Parts: sequence; C-alpha cells; structure tokens
Amino acid sequence: MERTKLKRKGRKLGLNFCLYTFAFYLALPAQPAHAFTIVEPAEGAKLISGKTVTTRVDLGKDSGIIRVRYYWYGEQDETLVEQEDATATGSIVAPVALIGLPDHNPAFGGPLRVPKDGIGPMRLLAVAEISRGRLGTRSVFDEILVNVEPDAALATIEFETDKPLQLGRTGQSSAFGHVDSMGKIFELPVVGEFADGVTRRISSPASGTAYQSSNPKVIRVLPHGLLQIVGNGKTVLSVTNRDKQASLDVGVTVNDEPNEPPMADAGANKTVKAGSKVKLSGLKSRDAEGEALYYAWSQVRGSKIALLDVDNAEASFLAPTVSEKRTYRFKLRVTDKKGADSVPAYVDVTVEP
Repeated sequence: MERTKLKRKGRKLGLNFCLYTFAFYLALPAQPAHAFTIVEPAEGAKLISGKTVTTRVDLGKDSGIIRVRYYWYGEQDETLVEQEDATATGSIVAPVALIGLPDHNPAFGGPLRVPKDGIGPMRLLAVAEISRGRLGTRSVFDEILVNVEPDAALATIEFETDKPLQLGRTGQSSAFGHVDSMGKIFELPVVGEFADGVTRRISSPASGTAYQSSNPKVIRVLPHGLLQIVGNGKTVLSVTNRDKQASLDVGVTVNDEPNEPPMADAGANKTVKAGSKVKLSGLKSRDAEGEALYYAWSQVRGSKIALLDVDNAEASFLAPTVSEKRTYRFKLRVTDKKGADSVPAYVDVTVEP
C-alpha cells in the first residue's frame, strides 16, 4: 500500500514538473526567425517616395551569408531581373538599390532610398547570397509589400500617347502591342506631374487613378485599370487622381466582326518541394469561339527563376532551394487569333524546403 502511494505521488510530481517546464518555455522571449527575413521596413509600412529608410534583416538559421542585395519593384511588375543579367533584354530591369554587407550597421542592411518616382504598392525584395565554398553560392530571399506615397501634391495628369488616340486606323495599325482588334485589352500610359518636379506613372488604380469611358460600347473599363475595345466609334476617356482630372478623345475603327475575348486560367495554387520540377498549366484557358490561343507566362513575385516555355500552354521551372517556405506568383495572359486578349490570371506556387 505504501509503495502504491509513493508511485502515485511520483507520477503527480512528474506531471507538475512537465507543466512547470512547459510554462517556463512559454515565458521565454521569442526566438529569432528560422528563415532569412526582412525586419525593417515592416510589411505594409507607409513610406515617402525619395526618402531614406533603414533596412534590417534577420538571418535566421541561414549561415554563410556574404551579402544581401535589395531591389524595388512595382506590385505587378513582370520578370524580376537583376541589372547585370545578360538575359534582361525586353524585361523590366531593376537596379540594385542597396548591397548589404556584414560590416554595415545594421549588418547586411543600412540606409535604403525609397524610389523618388515610386507611388502606390511596391515590393521590396532582399536576395541573400550564401557561400558554399567550392560548390559556389546559392541564394535565399524575402519580400515584403509596402505603400509608397509622394510628399508632394499632384499638379497635372498627362497621357503618354497620341492626342487624340486613334485605334485601328487602317485595320493593321497597333497603338499598344499587337494589331488593334475587337476585344483587345490595353493599359493607357498615364503619368502625373507632381509639385516636387517628379513625374510618376499613375496608370494603376492602386496609385489612386480612376477611369471612366463616355461610351462603354466603344471602350469598356475593366478592373485593375485595363481598357478593352468593344466596338467602333468615339469615346472620351476621363482619368481622375487626387482631385485632378484629364480627358483623352479616342476613336476606334477596327474589324467589326463579333469576337468574344478568351478566358485565361492559370490553374490552382500549389505547394511543392525545393528541387522538384514544377509545371504551370493554362490548359483550362478557353475561347468562346473555340479558336486556338496564344499564351504568355510571366513571373510577378519572388526572386527571379528560369521560367521555361513561357509562350506555351504549359510553362515549367525548377523549384529553387529555400530555407523556409516562399511564394512565387505567375501571370498568364492568352490571346485569340483575332487579337482579343484575356484578363490576366494568376497562380501562386509555394516552395517548401
């Protein structure tokens, strides 16, 4: 009987010890992040264009980091390309905004200038280069989204195009990309002249711009600041931003053969392992008239990867090495044989170690 009591008492003491240990660990301060992470500026921070901020990273469990490169991108900029990359022809080229070294204060960070022409949502991409001795180097990255605003009033709005704008004047002319046709989607190049003397691109609604067409049967306003040719005739496109307004006369003369624009489908979001071959599928994209489609894949989030077969229904890439899960975003646009475009479709691929 006495031995049984001792066993019960021992079990009770063991349980209490576990509870105390668990409570002790809960009380410990948070441990450093396990992955390479941008600490400053914070995700969602409001920054002033042209101003200098301090950037700081947590190296996490990644050892052997020799330098960190920082890049600024617009929220939806395509094809993430380093300036010294020889394959950058025809792509968006982002210059290195800062190279962080171990002797900087803070280490691998320091003063970072916000782009003076920045406006609206922007991505800050930090790419850390890790030495592997004779095996060369590999890289890991982190990326945050911030909101950039100029510390100056908008003075005037201008259109970087012909005035008035004529679309499809001969049935073969092209104002924005391929031949103007029924169903074509385009972005109107709009810039703002600000009181600080800086010209900023304000085509995106994320920069505060709103569009209106006086004749929606000629030009239809789509989400994300996109415009679509839907008929022949004339319309006036009005643009407003920060209580300023500008108007552009537009004339459309294209082949009036009815044509419904195609629908892009980039597939479902997926999670994959590092080192695996990843296939992006646009096979579910479709055209109302059943016509063949032209495909255009591009990358709009994450450190640059080698994306193959970008003009095919299925593109592919090799999932890079990551120390923690990271998300890569891709955009798909499809066009039918008559030149009608789809609204962009997006797919996220999360890569795990």
